[in-house]
Amino acid sequence: MQTVNREIMKVMLTKEGPAVSRIALGMMRLRDRQSNAKETLGLIEKSVETGITTFDQADIYGNYMCEELFGRALALSPAIRQKLQILTKCGIVLPGHPNSKHSVKHYNTSFKHITESVENSLKRMKTDYIDILLLHRPDPIMDIDEITSVFSSLKKSGKVKHFGVSNFTPRQHKLLADRLDFQLVTNQVECSVLHLDPFLDGTIDTCVRYGSCPMFWSPLAGGELFTGRSRKIVRVRRALEEIREQRGAESIDLIALAWLLRHPSRVIPIIGTGKPERIERAATSFDINISREEWFRIWAASNGRDVP
Repeated sequence: MQTVNREIMKVMLTKEGPAVSRIALGMMRLRDRQSNAKETLGLIEKSVETGITTFDQADIYGNYMCEELFGRALALSPAIRQKLQILTKCGIVLPGHPNSKHSVKHYNTSFKHITESVENSLKRMKTDYIDILLLHRPDPIMDIDEITSVFSSLKKSGKVKHFGVSNFTPRQHKLLADRLDFQLVTNQVECSVLHLDPFLDGTIDTCVRYGSCPMFWSPLAGGELFTGRSRKIVRVRRALEEIREQRGAESIDLIALAWLLRHPSRVIPIIGTGKPERIERAATSFDINISREEWFRIWAASNGRDVP
């Protein structure tokens, strides 16, 4: 497999930073992989070697276990921390956890909860700081002034370097962004060749308006791109396969990632694989410079019609 120029895999989320890799590695399924700390460290090292240095976490992933598993791996090689950008999320509260007294899943974006979540994440991941903290979901009873206060407090303490949101609507994003005296660096949302909403509902436009880059979870539609049988998926898969064949690419997932990376907003797709060979392969999507015509060919296949 050819080597990718790692320099092209870096992007500044805002003019003030941070610098992250153009593809991030998601840790949501880390607990499911049944890997020990040494194997997890090997995955981290392979990812960094490939040029993917940004790791996406959340406090609740793996029923609050994924951050801890990640931390155990980092403890085996503390020096590698300086090569990573760790992103984590908070604000969702799960019931049924051994240390939880809650009986219903809910959102909590209070000063106290966000502060405690950060402290727990730092402890679990055995690190002194978090590069990027996101609010995992918009809380319908969130107090914007309380959120701005806790963000400012955490930034001043150095425990969190940068902040963003996840799954926020453009209006919710704007509401919080306009109250802060520093930039939100991203809005992390679902987007793929099968899920085009962020292109149309103002999500990407709002990120551009505030000088930040969007991050996309499920950029391969959770595997539906390969296994789905609906007419839409079959259409899109056929278009991807045609372009893959014309380009001589290894697989359609590379075309799907290259399609996202082609957007001028400098999007960061978050891939969820735990296999080193797939991480290395994903990085080669940078070698595929999707043309404007190819981009709209895939767009039309997803929408089921040509543009008006």
